[in-house]
Amino acid sequence: MKKILLIVCDGMGDRLTDGRTPLEAAATPNMDYLAKEGICGIMDTVGTGIRPGSDTSHLSLFGYDPFQVYTGRGPFEAHGAGLDLACGDVAFRANFASLKDGIIVDRRAGRDEEGLDELAKALDGMVIDGVKVVFKRCKGHRAVIVFKGKDLSCAVSETDTDEVGVKPNKAAPLDSKAASKKTADVLNKFTEKARKILEESKENKSRVAKGKLPANVVLARGAGMEPDIESFEKKYGIKGACVSATSLIMGVCRAVGMDVIEIPGANGHVDSDIGKKANAAIDALKKYDFVFLHIKGTDEASHDGKFDAKKKMIERVDREVIAPILKKVDLANTTVVLTADHSTPLSLKQHSADPVPVAILGDVRTDDVTKYAERSCAKGGLCRICGRSLMGIMLDVSNRAKLFGA
Repeated sequence: MKKILLIVCDGMGDRLTDGRTPLEAAATPNMDYLAKEGICGIMDTVGTGIRPGSDTSHLSLFGYDPFQVYTGRGPFEAHGAGLDLACGDVAFRANFASLKDGIIVDRRAGRDEEGLDELAKALDGMVIDGVKVVFKRCKGHRAVIVFKGKDLSCAVSETDTDEVGVKPNKAAPLDSKAASKKTADVLNKFTEKARKILEESKENKSRVAKGKLPANVVLARGAGMEPDIESFEKKYGIKGACVSATSLIMGVCRAVGMDVIEIPGANGHVDSDIGKKANAAIDALKKYDFVFLHIKGTDEASHDGKFDAKKKMIERVDREVIAPILKKVDLANTTVVLTADHSTPLSLKQHSADPVPVAILGDVRTDDVTKYAERSCAKGGLCRICGRSLMGIMLDVSNRAKLFGA
């Protein structure tokens, strides 16, 4: 039986810009080796025509049905931040953002992290209508909010507008239950209290004095409660590990029972120390049957709409991640898979339903693909698959699949 290394470059898929995608434009000799020596295809990570979130797509890539187990993004953010959720707790993913005259001018507070740790501490521990608020900063501008109390519901709308130039949304119940109305009311009160605290903080006054955007509002989304998910080890009979610097992805992996390996210097941005992450994944293969390596910087460049930055990040992944893996991993006894969790077209700066390329190096029937990119991989032997099928394919080519039937 072979070990499995799954490499996911977040948001790496794209649409054409001046006739080509960043992957097509990038110099990627090591990714191209995977394509040439392996088998390729394209993949709808959640389903054809469905725009996947990073959380739902990863659940699918690990072989879980997100339509059955997904309750919202918040719980995974909480797990990623190291928080434990009790039955009945409601968790939200949140952003520090910037307001001017009540209008959102930047949903990520300029991606500037100055003072955010102190601001997060100032928001932690509120009690609103008998509900305790746990607030913890995650990576970058992100944070997690957990409501702890009686009679709460995750059936509430988001305060995050997903756009600038407008006022933050008011939370509203999504059904007629009293618990939903109560939770929406608490979220709205928290948003107002947090805004006043942030506006008056010395940290934001310092940011403004330096010409930076203030982090003067918290935008919440992805309400959810603790999901009921079978552990990865029980489901497949193998022990898994995750190497990631993104709280959400670490949270998904913790929720399914994988061990999470955190790397100093890895931050989920385009300047992350991805070489250290690659080496950590290589080392983890000595102990684990399944190792998942997640790279975030490709998605960050996509959301910022920067073609050259995305192209350069892809080239960094090729040099600093794929090259050492090809050199140091025992390829005769390891199945190596390279893909993305979703496309994030530069033209949209958002996730899209466009399928992503996938290449599998191992005991496979090779095809005629020689370039790892969206259009070339579409001609490969895997054809077009669904994300939930990938885990079964990896197990099969690693001689770990169980026989179905006699």
